[in-house]
Amino acid sequence: MKRRAFAVALGLTVAVVGMTACGSGGSSAGGDSGTIHVLVYGDASNKVEKQLVETFNKTSKVKAVLDTIPGADYQPKLNTIINTPQAPDVFFNWGGGSIQPYVKSDLLLPLDDMIAADPGLKSNFLPSVFNTAVIDGKSYGIPMRGTQPVLLFNNKKVLADAGLSVPKTWDDLLNAVRVLKAKGVTPFALGGGDQWPTLMWYEYVFDRVAGPELFQKALSGDKSAWESEDAKKALGMLKQLVDAGAFGSNFDSVKFTDGGSPALLAKGKAAFELMGSWEYATQQDASPDFAKGDLGYSSFPSIAGGKGDPANVVGNTNNFYSVLKKSKHPEAAAAFLKLMYSDEFVKAQLAIGNLPTTTGTEQFLSTAANPDYSKYQYDLVKAAPSFQLSWDQAYPPAANTPIHVAVQQFLNGKLDVNGFIKAMQALPAS
Repeated sequence: MKRRAFAVALGLTVAVVGMTACGSGGSSAGGDSGTIHVLVYGDASNKVEKQLVETFNKTSKVKAVLDTIPGADYQPKLNTIINTPQAPDVFFNWGGGSIQPYVKSDLLLPLDDMIAADPGLKSNFLPSVFNTAVIDGKSYGIPMRGTQPVLLFNNKKVLADAGLSVPKTWDDLLNAVRVLKAKGVTPFALGGGDQWPTLMWYEYVFDRVAGPELFQKALSGDKSAWESEDAKKALGMLKQLVDAGAFGSNFDSVKFTDGGSPALLAKGKAAFELMGSWEYATQQDASPDFAKGDLGYSSFPSIAGGKGDPANVVGNTNNFYSVLKKSKHPEAAAAFLKLMYSDEFVKAQLAIGNLPTTTGTEQFLSTAANPDYSKYQYDLVKAAPSFQLSWDQAYPPAANTPIHVAVQQFLNGKLDVNGFIKAMQALPAS
C-alpha cells in the first residue's frame, strides 16, 4: 500500500481498476508486481481513461492501475515523482518541450521498437500530430485524448440579448466589449488565477499580428524576437483589451480549474471564454443544459494588417502517453498503447467532445456528443496552415513558471512592455 499512501500525500486520485497490488508493497515503474501504473491529468476526460483501463484489464495478465493528479498540479507533481520509485510506467504529457528534459535525462523509453513490432502505433495517427513527440529522430509518445485547439466560446443567449454576433475581426471584438460592458456583462471570462488561460490570449494575438514565425524564432533561441515591433504591437493590443475592461476587474481571483470561469460563461455573467476545446467536456459535465443549448464557439478573430493567417490555430496538438525506461512491463505498456487507435477509444473520446487524431476519426464524427462541434474542430485543424503548440508546452518545463508569471503580471499591470520583454528573453533555452 506504499504507492497509495504516497499518492495521497501528493494529492493523487487513484482509480484502481481490475487487480491491484495491495499485498505487494506497492507498484510502480521501479517495482514488479504484475501491474502497470498509468498516470493522467485529472479532469472530466478521466471517464474515458477509466473505460480503456477496464478494457485492457479484461484480457491482460498484467493489470493497469489508473492514477490522476488534479489540474494545475499535474506537471510539478509529475516532476517530483518522475525519477523516484513511485514513478508511473505510462504517463500523460503534451509532447514537445514537456518531455524534452526527461529524454535528456534518459528516463524515457524510445518507442521505435514498439512501432517496428506494431506499425499501427504510428501509421494510425495524423503525422503532424504524432511528430510533436518525436525528439532527435526518436518517438517518445503515442497520441491520446484528442487535439485541443483553443476556441472562442460564447453564451449564445447573452450575445442574442445584447444584439451581438460572433466577432470575426479585432474591431468586432472591441465593439463587443463596449456593448457588453454597457449592459453590465463581463465580456470575457478569464481564469487568471491559473495563469495558463491568460497565456492563450498572447498566443493568438502574437500569431495574428506576427505569424507563427516570430514565436518559432524565439523558441530557437533568438531573443531579439521578443523586442521586435510585431511583439510590441501585440503587447499593445493586449493592454488595449485590459484597459477596455474586457476581462473585468478581478480576473486574477478567478480560476478555470475550480470551475470558476466556466461557471461565469454558463450562468450568463460573461459572454465569452477563450479556452481549449476541453471547454465543451467541462460544460457538459458541470452545466449539461447550457452545453446542449447555449454554448457557442468560433475561431479567434482576424487582425487587420497582421501577418498571421486567420486560419491559424494555437493550442495542444494532442496529449501523449510516454513510457518510463525502467518499467518492468514494456510489453504490457505497448499493448495498452495499442488501444489508443481502437474504434472504442475514438468513439468514447468523441462522446465527451474530444477529437482524437487517428486516421480513422472522420468516419465516426457523426457519433460524437455534438457532431457539429466535432466536425467544426476537425475541419478547423485540418485546414489550419499553422497549429502552434502552446508556449508553455513548446518550452521545457523549467520555463513554465517564468512564462506564466510574465503573462499574468503584464496583463494585471505589474510588468510594463520592457519588463515583459526582459522576462521572456530570460527564459531557459529549449
